[in-house]
Amino acid sequence: MSVVESGALAERDTFQGERCIYNALNDKIRNLLLKYDYSKSTDPLQPWAAHISALLSRETPKTSDIELIAPTQSFEVHKFLLSARSPYFARKFTEAPETETWKLPQSIPIESFQVVLRYLYLGDIPRDLVDPRSGNTDEEVLTGVDKISKQLEIEKLWEAILSGTDRRLARQRHQDEVNRAQGQIQDFFQKKVLGHKMVVDTRKVAEVRWPHNNSIFADCLLRADEQGGEEDTDKYEESDGIPIGPGVESRQQNGAKKAKKSVLYPAHRAMLIRSPYFETMFSGPFREAQASDFLHVIKVDCLPEVLEIILTFLYTEKSECPLELGLDLLYASDMLFLDKLKSKAAVAISTLGSGNNNVLVDRTHTHQGNGAEAEVEVEPINVYDVIHAAWDLRVQRLEEFAARYLAYRLEDYIDEEEFTELIHESASRLKTREETDTIELLDDIRYYLDERFRMRFEEAGLDEMMDENGEISAAAAEELASEAEVVAAGDKSADSSFEVESDDVVSKKAAIAEALTTSGGVVRTLDGELVDDEFASDAINYQLLLQKIDVMLEKLKLDA
Repeated sequence: MSVVESGALAERDTFQGERCIYNALNDKIRNLLLKYDYSKSTDPLQPWAAHISALLSRETPKTSDIELIAPTQSFEVHKFLLSARSPYFARKFTEAPETETWKLPQSIPIESFQVVLRYLYLGDIPRDLVDPRSGNTDEEVLTGVDKISKQLEIEKLWEAILSGTDRRLARQRHQDEVNRAQGQIQDFFQKKVLGHKMVVDTRKVAEVRWPHNNSIFADCLLRADEQGGEEDTDKYEESDGIPIGPGVESRQQNGAKKAKKSVLYPAHRAMLIRSPYFETMFSGPFREAQASDFLHVIKVDCLPEVLEIILTFLYTEKSECPLELGLDLLYASDMLFLDKLKSKAAVAISTLGSGNNNVLVDRTHTHQGNGAEAEVEVEPINVYDVIHAAWDLRVQRLEEFAARYLAYRLEDYIDEEEFTELIHESASRLKTREETDTIELLDDIRYYLDERFRMRFEEAGLDEMMDENGEISAAAAEELASEAEVVAAGDKSADSSFEVESDDVVSKKAAIAEALTTSGGVVRTLDGELVDDEFASDAINYQLLLQKIDVMLEKLKLDA
């Protein structure tokens, strides 16, 4: 009994749920499983909804900005949340944003207000609306709820109350309400937070004065500086001297540097404390947590575009990360201890190449058109930055991605000095390196390099010709040549082993063997030689890349 009361899952209409119920030892256990009917599905909004619910009873750090006062009890609540959830509160607080207290009518039972607030803050509506020790009846409480819901224009509250006796229906109603609340808070966020951001000169940020009693109900300002520009532009102003010489006007325009800009976002501590970084900031003895005449300006070390993604996630649980901002978001999320957003940034980077922009293609085969090679696209992301971020932030997913990315275009990087330094850095990550230790990054690159070529080799049976180092011996090449001669002569009776493979496969092997020993053809390899087809090119390119890796290791004096 304690197991199911603690949340053991048994959901009907699912295979595992029905199996669990069917195999119950007795009717008592079966009835308990049916009574405690929980869903097995994961709700992606659950952490967000739980945070909203916790705000109603959270005392540290203090984030409430208005107190609802009743004769027997008071409630510390948030103007921005009430405004987002209730059109009535939105109008009232817009007219009087300085309101700090709100007296509740004595004619309505306190339990009615408790039910309404739990609903607004996404809490569960209790089946027993009235405490046994209360002097009010269910009818009085429900009548009070009816009056409040009509005044606040939250008609959906009644649906939540009526579904309270049915666990499955109540769960569905609650999920619908969470989705509705997410949309309401998202609208508020778009109009009030993003809609009232300010762009100012960085040197003038200290002059910004934003009062506490503002129509957005913001209690702090977040600052993000744009990239480029100069903080102090006074020294770049034109002098009083007379310009001399041709083209001086253009030189003056080119020499004038643009002032650096900062973007300020009005924000609410109640949502920012979803980040442990801000939670600690507002809970401790820091300046940002102390009272002030105007809103504190808090600098976040990231681009304004990245800060908007972070704020969108904190307010709505939604996030869309463009690839070009992936690394910036990764570092910012790590700084703010937002693990979920950090994982989303890692996914955005590691899924590079999906869809129509597949960069993990075989780049050794350049297609020619009109006598010129096709242009190679500009890299959308710096893979060196990715691997360093993976090491710095310990993101295994990005380490694997970077290794695969490098392997699938190793010919573009193998000769770069920066790649050599990267391999050396990977080797030096082991503090006490032994001669038998491998290089982790290089091992991964070799694995994916083998994967890259192995699929094509298997089609032609080339994998059987390779030794343990991935190279094709001269003896294997000679054997292939002899097989090709037999096939060309049409005599298959000389050796029954030829019957195992088709003529086409043997011919491909023979072409590869000939390419390894002779020159001339139509497909160009990485070293500039021409061979007959792409299979032969693959075999040579694979060996060339492995040889270049060995040369690099000799240069670094590493044994891997």
